[in-house]
Amino acid sequence: MQDANAQQWLVTGANGNLGRRFILETLASAEAKICAVVRSQRAAEQLEMSELTGEQRARLDVVVLDYTDHKALLGAAQGCTRALHLVGILKATKSAPYTQAHEESAAVMAKVCDESSIEHLTYLSILGSHASSPNACLASKGRAEEILLGAKTSACVLRVPMVLGEGDYASGALLTRGAQVRSFAFRPESLEQPIYAGDVIKAVGQAALLKHAGALDLAGAESLSRKELLQRVAACMGKTTSVVGLPITLGYAIAACMQALLANPPLTSAMLGVLDHDDDIDPAPALQVLQMQALCGVEATINKLLATNADAELKKVD
Repeated sequence: MQDANAQQWLVTGANGNLGRRFILETLASAEAKICAVVRSQRAAEQLEMSELTGEQRARLDVVVLDYTDHKALLGAAQGCTRALHLVGILKATKSAPYTQAHEESAAVMAKVCDESSIEHLTYLSILGSHASSPNACLASKGRAEEILLGAKTSACVLRVPMVLGEGDYASGALLTRGAQVRSFAFRPESLEQPIYAGDVIKAVGQAALLKHAGALDLAGAESLSRKELLQRVAACMGKTTSVVGLPITLGYAIAACMQALLANPPLTSAMLGVLDHDDDIDPAPALQVLQMQALCGVEATINKLLATNADAELKKVD
């Protein structure tokens, strides 16, 4: 097994919340190098503004290219031994369909891994993804999984549910809803099994270290209803919230209207289907395979998010 400190990572979709966190933690804890791949100059500038020391920044190379550009991505992969593929979308558009974002990028990534020095690839997918899923997003992610697992290069697919991490949009929205006296939710009995972003990053590192090949379903320590999750958030803030349930059929009707009337609707049927997926799995098998200890609990995760928010407010005051 190679020394983790000697590794060089290729990270695609590096400007997302998990990508940025992975970069910060990897460069802070090891002598590893990272080639971070993004699609736009704006995304590259955001990464380059990350809070890194001069020494850490010297180990980060940010490259702008199209994820389906085989030649360019192969050039970026030179010298890399590990890859992390974070490319994916929840909402498809006419200019960015699921097929392009998931399957086409996966096909190029698989080919690049097989033709380069990369020894192991980790792909972050969504819990519930399967090529035969009736949901367009989950089916597309499932087909991308099959493409990557079919590569000659050893590949691990990590399927995760809602990921909660300090400073990300989804977590901020959850805290905002929990702080309200009354919250509205489609099908509040829908099951959520949120996982802490830090645990996902650890899982990626372990999958690469162990060169695990195959798909793993990994979720948080507890599955609970959407209603209970919002109430837990409120309780951690010393508040209470009343959760008002809305029929999921209403949500799909609204999504259908938006898709029919808007060129770029904020909500689609496929998005709603992913968000409404019941997540309730035993994380123990994946933890055993990845040689990981207990996961961060729901309350502990929420308190981490609240602490970060409090620090941010203090900085504003200063």
